[in-house]
Amino acid sequence: MRRLLLACLLPLSAVSFDVAAAEACDVPPPFGQSPLALAIRQTACNEHRLWFRPFIDREGRAASLAVTEAENEHLADNGLIAWQRVAGYWRDSGTLNAMGAQPGASSCIAPLGSRYTDSDCRAFLLDNPWSAAFISWVMVRAGVPGFNASPRHIDYIRAAYNGSAPYRLADPAAEKPAVGDMLCFLRDRSQTLSYSGLVQALGNGSVGHWKSHCEVVVSANMGGDRTLYLIGGNVMNTVAMRMLMLDRTGRVELPGKREADPDGIAPTCTPGREEECSFNRQDWAALLKLTAAASIKLPASTDGVPGQQPTPADPVQTPVR
Repeated sequence: MRRLLLACLLPLSAVSFDVAAAEACDVPPPFGQSPLALAIRQTACNEHRLWFRPFIDREGRAASLAVTEAENEHLADNGLIAWQRVAGYWRDSGTLNAMGAQPGASSCIAPLGSRYTDSDCRAFLLDNPWSAAFISWVMVRAGVPGFNASPRHIDYIRAAYNGSAPYRLADPAAEKPAVGDMLCFLRDRSQTLSYSGLVQALGNGSVGHWKSHCEVVVSANMGGDRTLYLIGGNVMNTVAMRMLMLDRTGRVELPGKREADPDGIAPTCTPGREEECSFNRQDWAALLKLTAAASIKLPASTDGVPGQQPTPADPVQTPVR
């Protein structure tokens, strides 16, 4: 198997080394979590393990990367193929139907095994961001009631703003993230808006199809390490974990995003100026707090991860932007 390992050896004290030695997904969550939050966490964690646990460290550096989205390589179970798994996120979340007009989308619906449809599907996976399809897949798989799957993160950010369950919109600088929540940033904007700017735009109806990105909270302040652990799809073209620092109160220490830095990486990020490089420098504008608390039970697995939930109704046929 082709692997790319970018090892970042971080200086750690003896205490922090003991904490870091335990993987966030392998440590039991704190007592008192709702069954629904635990189901979301379990589903996201299982996928992270499947992709060989790539992650971005607290400094915003890519610390590990194994298999990526369109590769014809096996995942950690030695059965599933990377690109076919990503196609499954689209299909099984119900978000692929909204992409019908995009080249290659129909090929991802077709049965696997044809050289022509497989090639078209893999091209579709490369050309279209699948992070929202992954989040939608996690929510469908975990049985989250009332979640409207979408190929755009901004759709469920807007739903949370409008008071639609299963999430409510909160200020990430003011409220503490917890297991099952989502933390989101705005993408490709010339100015940093933060929570206040986002709420203003949502209130005056100017948001439209804004580009954004959300990740699932799977652990917070594990063992007192003041670290938030998130899992998202299409992060470094894989399913990756991201670590962000928490302050003493448990709120996120939001990394500052440079104004001339629409993609989160400073133009001055070079091999000679590593301190300027960080994947965590984003416009973290939205914390989606889980409000639904339905008690659910995951069905038996057929592919090494929690079993498939019913696919939601087809969304409106609009292309992602």
